[in-house]
Formats: sequence, C-alpha cells, structure tokens
Amino acid sequence: MRYTLKSSRSQQSLGNLVSKKEDDAVSHNRVLIFDTTLRDGEQSPGASMTKDEKLRIAKALEKLQVDIIEAGFAIASPGDFEAVKAIADGIQNSIVCSLSRAVDADIDRAAEALANANAGRIHTFIATSPIHMQHKLRLQPDQVMDQAVRAIRRARNLCADVEFSCEDAGRSDIDFLCRIIEAAIDAGASTINIPDTVGYAIPHQFGEMIRLVIERVPNADKAVFSVHCHNDLGLAVANSLAAVAAGARQVECTINGLGERAGNAALEEIVMAIKTRQDVLGVHTGILTENILGASRLVSGITGFPVQPNKAIVGANAFAHESGIHQDGVLKHRETYEIMSAQSVGWHTNRLSLGKLSGRSAFRSRLDELGIELPGEAELNLAFARFKELADKKQEIFDEDLQALVSDTLTDVIEHVKLVFLDVASRTGETPEARIVLSIDGEERQASAQGSGPVDATFRAIEKVSPSDSTLQLYSVNAITKGTDSQGEVTVRLEKGGRIVNGNGADTDIVVASAKAYINALNLMQTGAYRAHPQAVGV
Repeated sequence: MRYTLKSSRSQQSLGNLVSKKEDDAVSHNRVLIFDTTLRDGEQSPGASMTKDEKLRIAKALEKLQVDIIEAGFAIASPGDFEAVKAIADGIQNSIVCSLSRAVDADIDRAAEALANANAGRIHTFIATSPIHMQHKLRLQPDQVMDQAVRAIRRARNLCADVEFSCEDAGRSDIDFLCRIIEAAIDAGASTINIPDTVGYAIPHQFGEMIRLVIERVPNADKAVFSVHCHNDLGLAVANSLAAVAAGARQVECTINGLGERAGNAALEEIVMAIKTRQDVLGVHTGILTENILGASRLVSGITGFPVQPNKAIVGANAFAHESGIHQDGVLKHRETYEIMSAQSVGWHTNRLSLGKLSGRSAFRSRLDELGIELPGEAELNLAFARFKELADKKQEIFDEDLQALVSDTLTDVIEHVKLVFLDVASRTGETPEARIVLSIDGEERQASAQGSGPVDATFRAIEKVSPSDSTLQLYSVNAITKGTDSQGEVTVRLEKGGRIVNGNGADTDIVVASAKAYINALNLMQTGAYRAHPQAVGV
C-alpha cells in the first residue's frame, strides 16, 4: 500500500512551509535547524525513549522553533513507527521527518507514518564512500547512483519534501559525490545532506568540500545544502560552522550533542555560535534561544544523560565566574567576560519562592513562566500534590526541582510495581541491609537483602520481590540543585536480551531515589517500553 499526505490542506501547508524556509535560507541567509535528537540522538547506547517521551521532546523542539524534527526511523520497529506517527500527528509548526534507507519498504513505511503530518519530509540515504560501497553495500558506484535515484523518485511521489543524504560523504570521492548529488536533485530531492558520518573531517577541509560541491553541481541552486557532523574528533560544531561559512544552509544537530559514539554537533552550540558571531558568519536561525535550557534539561532527564558542568551554553558552570578578576570584570561590565547573556539561553534567577502554604494559582503561574505544559487538571493536581510533599522536605524549591517533579508526574509508564516501604540500615563495619515492601499489581510483597552498600542492598531486595533477570548497565546520580538538601536524580539502566531500558527517580533521599529509578525501569520492561538499539545504519 502506498501513502501520501492525507489532504490537499496538508499538501499545500507542506509546500508553503518548505518553499518559505528555502527562500528564506537562500535570500536572507537563514540557516535551517534540523534536530535529530529523536533519531540519531536516540542511537546513543542507553538513550532509548518511549513514544510519549519522544512526543514531549518534540513539543519542546517545536516551542524552540526548530525547523525540522527528525522523529525517528519508521521501519526500524513498530515502536519507532508509532512514535513518528504520533509526532507527525501532533506537531503543527515544524516539519516532521522520518529517516529511510534507499529501499522501497523503508520509504513506504516512512510515508505511512507521516500521512497525517501538517508538514512531512522523507529523508532517504545511501553510502557513497569507497569503503562503504565496497565493504558494506557491495555495490559499484553506478549501482549506488541508480538505487539512490529510484528511492528519491519513489519518495517524491509520496511526499512533496524529500531529503537525500550521501552517507560517509566526508570520505567520498568528490567527483562521484557531485555526480550523485546532481542526479538526486534532478530526481526530486530538495535538500542535499553531506554528512561527516564518522567524524573524520577537519574544519578547513570540510568547508572546502562543501564549497566545491555547491560550485560544481550544475543544479545546486535548486536545493538546500545540509550538513550532519559527528563528534569523534571533537570537531562536529567546528565542521558544521565551516560548512555554513561555505554555503550550507541547513545544519543537522541534537540537543546536548547526543548521538552515535561521541555524538553529533550540539544544537545549542551551533545556534549560539551563529547568533553570537553574526559579524563573521553573516547568517541567522529562527530558534527561540530562551527555550534552549529547558529543552536541554528535558532531554537530559528523559535519556538519563547528565550535562557536564562545563558544557558550553547549558552546563551549570557555563555562566559561573570563580576567579576574582573575572568576577570584578563582570560586575563592572558583563561583556568583559561574557560573550552572551545567560538569560538569552534560558538561565535566570532560579529560586522558586513557593512553599507548603502556597496555592495552586502561584504554582501554575510558575509552571507557565518555565514553559512547562501539563495536559490537564488531573496532571496539575498530581504535580501540585507532589510539590507539597517536596516542600515539606526542602526549605527552598528551585526550578530544577520543579522540572524533575513534573517529569515524574508526566511519566507514561503503567506502574505494575510500586514502592510502599523502604528501610535501609548501613553502619560502619557492618554489611548494609535493606527491607522493602512493594505492591505488585495491588498485592503487597516484601523481602530483605544485604549488599556491598545501601543502594546495592536495595536493588537486591527489589529483585527478590520482582525478579527481572536483567543486568544493571548503568547507575548514575546527579544532584538536581546545590546544597545538602538537594534532590538526587538517579538513572538506572537495565539490559535484558539485548534490549535496554532507562529508569529515572528523584528524591531528597538518594537511596529512595535509587529505588524509584530501579522500579521505574522494571515497569518499563514489563510494559514493553524497552527496545533494541535503533538502526545499525545511520547518517
């Protein structure tokens, strides 16, 4: 069965959005931001997300005013298909994209997932480097070109917006690259992506490649040129910016730089470099930069990948000044040591002056200020109740606490297993012991266990009550805020039969947070939310 966009309204909306953004890119030096957090970012080992988690991130990206959201690889699994479909159905102001290999089944599945999109894009790719063509595809260059052209034509018959990627372009022969790109544009591709798939490029060399391709391809003026750079040598952002300086007008990137191996170019770094150095680059994006920090925290919380303190733009120390000389300079004139304002990316005074006597109206108002949306009154009531519980434990509530609290409230996991009671004894010179009571589908069960530490004992006790036969791959603790009364945010990664789940939990008691995270992972596993590592291929 073949699928096209559902209605003429959708078809017209897609055409208008694409042409408007392409015209803007060419005429006004607008760089389109293509976010692939939900596809390539999810390929980070352990970063898998549920459908509802992906939809929440997609909504945050839409609020960020990302131009194109790559929602996934529709044919990879039924879960990926449903996630792409849900995002295509729910996003109105960004183009929603699905990846596909240059084969009919992939393209048809992508079109099916995007059928109801207000604006959809099929992103098809094939490898073009000698090493990939010889050892992976086992095809001759002419065969690769024929397959690419057939795929683009099929995709173009199903969707008005088609992107073509030359996988491993960074190691491809420039003459063949120009030939296949020319043929791809003739076949109907309106965006051409030139990825540095393995992070091999050096900025001046990659920029020169982009310049040569645009200069040598006869029909280059009929397409937007894009880049997708990996960070294996720590050069993904530098290579992307070199490409922009050479004429690329779309950059593919991820929140927090998530992605295969060492990750992708970080969206926040690309966007703020373009904004801060317009004097050199002479281009701009349409990103609403004040929403960057919120998107970063959301992605970090859902994937369980903490942001290191010294991370550019979104790290806790990004706008901190320890040196007396620096502090003195900033106090006298901010721009002596800050090239951008903290407020421009979403940082602000983050103390929430609410307490256990505060009302729902003040609570809701603060959520609105933070850009946090709750689906309805039921979710608001639950979040407010949890806020009250937290206010009893902490003297001060910070915005980060609120983000974690709401994230926990919006979890879409059916709680087959619930924590009822936990008692942990840990004394110097004695083996720690945990006693736990869990509710398993409404029936309370208990167990005790010893371990090398209080967390280990807790996990062993949980496994006695609810055995999972899984392997613990990661245990990560991140302090949400400063101070000894800070909530601890724990990520637990479990693996079973080659499939991975990430469980998250937060509490002022780190052992309780650990128990919550482990139980969350068990619930994800029981509801089938875990999934295999996405595709073994990628751009």
